[in-house]
Amino acid sequence: MKNIIKKNRGDLFSFSFLNFLFKNKTFLFLLRITITFLFFYAIFLGFIYPTKEENVFTTALFWSLFWSFFMVLSLGTLGRIFCGICPHGFLGKYITKLGLKKKIPKKLANPFIGLSVILLGYWLMIFLFPGIYSTPYNTAIFFALLTLLAFVFYYLYDDMSYCKYICPLGTVTKAFSKVSFTKLETYNEGCSTCKTFDCAKACTYNLKPFTFAKKNSMEDCTLCMDCAVSCENVAFNLKKPSSTLLGKFKTQKVEVWTILILTAILSFSMTFKHALNRTSIADEFIWNKISVYLKSYINSDFINVDGLSVVSFSIFTIVLLNTIGMFIASRIMKTEFQKTFYTLSYALAPLFIIGGLSHILEFFFLHYTSNIVNAFNQAFYLGFTNMEPLAKRGESWLLIFKIFTHFAYIWAFILMIYRLKLLDAKRSLKVFAYPFVSIVIISYMSLTFYTAYVFKTYGVKKSPHNQSSIHNKKDQGK
Repeated sequence: MKNIIKKNRGDLFSFSFLNFLFKNKTFLFLLRITITFLFFYAIFLGFIYPTKEENVFTTALFWSLFWSFFMVLSLGTLGRIFCGICPHGFLGKYITKLGLKKKIPKKLANPFIGLSVILLGYWLMIFLFPGIYSTPYNTAIFFALLTLLAFVFYYLYDDMSYCKYICPLGTVTKAFSKVSFTKLETYNEGCSTCKTFDCAKACTYNLKPFTFAKKNSMEDCTLCMDCAVSCENVAFNLKKPSSTLLGKFKTQKVEVWTILILTAILSFSMTFKHALNRTSIADEFIWNKISVYLKSYINSDFINVDGLSVVSFSIFTIVLLNTIGMFIASRIMKTEFQKTFYTLSYALAPLFIIGGLSHILEFFFLHYTSNIVNAFNQAFYLGFTNMEPLAKRGESWLLIFKIFTHFAYIWAFILMIYRLKLLDAKRSLKVFAYPFVSIVIISYMSLTFYTAYVFKTYGVKKSPHNQSSIHNKKDQGK
């Protein structure tokens, strides 16, 4: 273990309080034990008290606290902190030590499996069967099965293979954490004379932290901080926002497709479904017309055709737009299409992870805080009076959070400029290609302004309840 006499000001470990939070072994252990207890307690309550009327803790913990509040907020700021305290990873380290320690087969060592799990097991289910995970029982089943799958992989294979390849959130956190403004690195002056390699020996993921700065990549690091606890040379440095994306690093296809597909679902589908579909001209939108057409062939009360239509339309449209834009740009710049596509598509990451803060922070005041407090109150019989939401929908001051939507596309435009610098082409050609490589960013920006325009011009669609109230009033008048 090497000792550094003086730490950099940008090193969060140089602050005693933050050093305690991120590096104190006892505190980190107790924190992980607490989160693991809450995790399994929520699953247990979901089976014992399966309805929303008798149990709000299970859904509040998973869908309000863990996802999406803490996940989105931490990814855009500190990085993969969530992975560092995840109950699966925490217990997985001990299970792996007792397990068979086999090398994972090549067919399973594919992070696209994890992406498929979250798409098919969660997002597709959300759109096809709205409300499927809103009950404590279904939420408990989902996380119980996921936990069983994780423990089997931890027992069979070494190097935390489940986290790297199978975990549905592993690739998501790895891709979007590149937007954050922190990096785990080491001090060169200490590492240059090191012969013990304590940081690498402490890493359960078989990583070498002293290579992170050189590669401009933290690879599969989950910020568990085991390396930082073992060696004082490890630093948790503050950097420019999205500093990784400003430079060159080894691109991964799965990360690009994760960014593309989740941007389509979370930035576009959700806007189509929960915003534009609430306007009085909802029936005129193409995804709803597609839905009407599909219903003539799919006559089912079980599958939500509207949800299927909007998510399919969003993914198809965004992938098509990005592919066409990158293809045209590659021809303009005379660069290889695949290199253009996978180098530049990383610039789209802020659209969801920063733009999502608009929704997350607004819901913090509207729902999350009161849901979480009331859930703990009920689950642990604290006896407090139920907490009311901190704000009500429609309050004008909540509009301040919309600024993150604008930050998202502005930052994406800036990142695209930096990513373009990594391609070997004339500057004049890059300028001409810029609108084409930014077609998804332009679409996101246009959608933001168009949504505001539609609400202001056409108003909210009147619900059947409102319509019946109007007719009742007319009848009473007659």
